[in-house]
Amino acid sequence: MSAERGCPAPDAGAGFRAAVLTASDKGAAGRRADESGALLEERLIGLGAEVVERVLVPDDRGRITTALRRLVDDVGVDVVLTTGGTGFTSRDVTPEATLDVIDRQAPGLAEAMRFLSLEKTPHAMLSRAVSGIRGRTLIVNMPGSPRACAEQFEMIRPALPHAVEKLRDAGGDCAR
Repeated sequence: MSAERGCPAPDAGAGFRAAVLTASDKGAAGRRADESGALLEERLIGLGAEVVERVLVPDDRGRITTALRRLVDDVGVDVVLTTGGTGFTSRDVTPEATLDVIDRQAPGLAEAMRFLSLEKTPHAMLSRAVSGIRGRTLIVNMPGSPRACAEQFEMIRPALPHAVEKLRDAGGDCAR
């Protein structure tokens, strides 16, 4: 805990259940390795999360929606990180699938990731990634590029344990 504000340290409270969902037509067809999914799994484990499942589905809104609902409602994870499907092509439908399943948006995460990426490339403004909450689970859309996933994960990493703590209605008041 930070003595000043009563808020947890960035990695305090790590120890949550997570899943990674990759949306990729080529990956689902076995024509591309899921490097971004593997990277996100590794980073979550490094944060202290238990990654209970990695899912690879084609860029299909219904399949993504079904997978997200299953991971949240049946598997019961605290965090789902998606990778892929956040761009402008007609097959990029991960944000729409996420919006189909969330109860509340959490725009600050996606805004922070875009802001960080804009320092590196103007193409970051083409990201349509969203973040939100379904029940007590946080869902965060991330890009399909392993390099961009690594950069953006580092941006949100300090907030993830605290987000889970708040979704569990645990932890202290940070508004002191």
